[in-house]
Amino acid sequence: MSDVERIEYRPVSVRETLIQMKDISELMIDLAYSAALFNNKALAEEVIQLEKRMDDLVYVLSMNLMLAASDKNDAETLAGGSKIGNLTNNISDAAADIAGLVLNDIRVHPIVREVFKRAEEHLARMLIAENSWITGKTIYGLDLAAEVGVDIIAIRRGEHWFINPDKELLMPEDVILARGTASGLEKLKRIATGEAESFD
Repeated sequence: MSDVERIEYRPVSVRETLIQMKDISELMIDLAYSAALFNNKALAEEVIQLEKRMDDLVYVLSMNLMLAASDKNDAETLAGGSKIGNLTNNISDAAADIAGLVLNDIRVHPIVREVFKRAEEHLARMLIAENSWITGKTIYGLDLAAEVGVDIIAIRRGEHWFINPDKELLMPEDVILARGTASGLEKLKRIATGEAESFD
């Protein structure tokens, strides 16, 4: 059975699907570059996971576009949506190719990496421990940007993704992807793993 045959069709609006694809492709690019620059295989693996989600969305988009077209005029109107979807998928494929370099131990030149290490913002991947005090709290309620200078830009719960989360509750075993200062990310990591019981 092919990968396409295993994907469950869901009736979702074309607009909503394209927005999800845009958000995922942007996240993939951020993660892929960070993975390459810091030789971070954990981030690279998250890019590959996101590519699978993108493939699902490409299938759902194609199905919805075909179902929406009842005649030639509809098909011409919807062709633009199909083109945008294909181009967005190309971006995600490129990000996955970058991640593949990391997973295959093809490294970025040390000088390039050193330049980017001086950047104010970094990306990090963390797993929320069961004993972390942020478990059961919302991202909005934690106000991480004010407390530690960090934003959680995505949550992966099993195979389900929350991109740009806000009101989602953080749960044990959630994988969170965060952006912020190196010191802020280190504080969040200690909290997520249960090593620290406060932002201090």
